[in-house]
Amino acid sequence: MSTTRIGVSAERDYDVLIGAGLLGELTGLVGAKARRVLVLHPPALAGMADAVRGGLFAAGYEVHLVEVPDAEEAKTAEVAASCWAVLGLAAFGRDDVVVGLGGGATTDLAGFVAATWLRGVPVVQVPTTLLAMVDAAVGGKTGINTVEGKNLVGAFHSPVGVLCDLTSLQTLPERDLTAGLAEIVKAGFIADERILELVEADPAAARDPRSDTLRELVERAIAVKSRVVSADLREADLREILNYGHTLAHAIEHTEHYRWRHGAAVSVGMVFAAELARLAGHLDGSVVDRHRVILGSLDLPMTYPGDRWEQLHEAMRRDKKSRADMLRFVILDGIGKPVRLEGPEEALLVAAYAAISSGQDSRVAS
Repeated sequence: MSTTRIGVSAERDYDVLIGAGLLGELTGLVGAKARRVLVLHPPALAGMADAVRGGLFAAGYEVHLVEVPDAEEAKTAEVAASCWAVLGLAAFGRDDVVVGLGGGATTDLAGFVAATWLRGVPVVQVPTTLLAMVDAAVGGKTGINTVEGKNLVGAFHSPVGVLCDLTSLQTLPERDLTAGLAEIVKAGFIADERILELVEADPAAARDPRSDTLRELVERAIAVKSRVVSADLREADLREILNYGHTLAHAIEHTEHYRWRHGAAVSVGMVFAAELARLAGHLDGSVVDRHRVILGSLDLPMTYPGDRWEQLHEAMRRDKKSRADMLRFVILDGIGKPVRLEGPEEALLVAAYAAISSGQDSRVAS
C-alpha cells in the first residue's frame, strides 16, 4: 500500500501520513533532539505500545509507557495530572516528545498533556480509530472534559506529525468504525460532495476497512480538515464549520455521561442541524432527506428521546461554542455551503428537536 501525505499549515507545518506499516516513520518524527518519549495508550493497545517502545528504545530513546483509561474516561484533570507526574519524575525537557497512541480521547489527552508541560513540548499522534484519524488527531485542538461539559479545558497545540495506519482499522469493532463514518459524512456535507456520492454508491464498501472506498473517504475527510485548519488554526472564523452537528452532539454526550460514541452523537446532531436549517428557511427538504438516507445507510442513529430537551438545552448553553449566552449553530445553505445561525428562536429549536425525537435509536450509540 502506498503512503499518502497531506500537509497541514499551522503554527508549524506538518504532514498527516495515510497508509500501512507506518510505525517505522515514528522515529523520524520524534527527531534527533529528543532523549525521552512518553507514550500514552489505552489498555487494549498494550501490545502495540510495547512494540512502539521496542522500536524507540532500539533507536536510543528512553521510553515511558502510560496506560490511560478507555474513551472519555481518559480525558480528566486527574488523568492528565498523573501524566504530568511521570513527565516530572523522568525530567522531560522541551525537546522530549509525547506520543498519543489510540482513539480520539487518547490523542486529545496526549495533545493536552504535551501543550501544558513546560508550556508546550512536541506531540506525535498515532490514531488507531477511524474517528481519531479523520477528526481528533488532526488539527491541533486538544482538551479534557469537566463536570460542566466536554472539552471545556484545552489548548491549541499542533502535532509534529500524524501517522494514520489503515491496517489498525481491520481490528476495530464495527460500531466504532461506523461511528467514525459520521465525521467523514460531516466533511461531505460541509465541503466535499464527492464523499456523499461515494457513500451513496456503496455503503457496504464505505464500512469495509480493507476497501479502496474507505481509504478515499479517509483521505478526502482529512484533506477537508487540513484545508480548514490551515486557514483558521484557532477557530476564529472558518474552522467553526467543522462543528457541524456538534452543538447538539456535545450536549447528548454530556447528558449520557459520555456513554454514547462521539460519532453517533454527531449523526443525531447533523440531522437536528439540518432540520433547524430547513425550519429557518436556509435548506431545502431534499437535503434534509439526504442526511437521513446517507446516515441510515451506514446504520447511524438519527433520533433521541423526546423528554430530554431541557437537559440538552441547558448543556448547549454551557457549550464553548456559545457566545454571550447566545446559542450558535453551524447549519447549511446547501451542500458545501455552511453558515452560522446565531440565537435562533426557542420555537425553532423545539420544532427541530421534535423532528428528531421520535424515539430512542441506539444502533451505535453506546
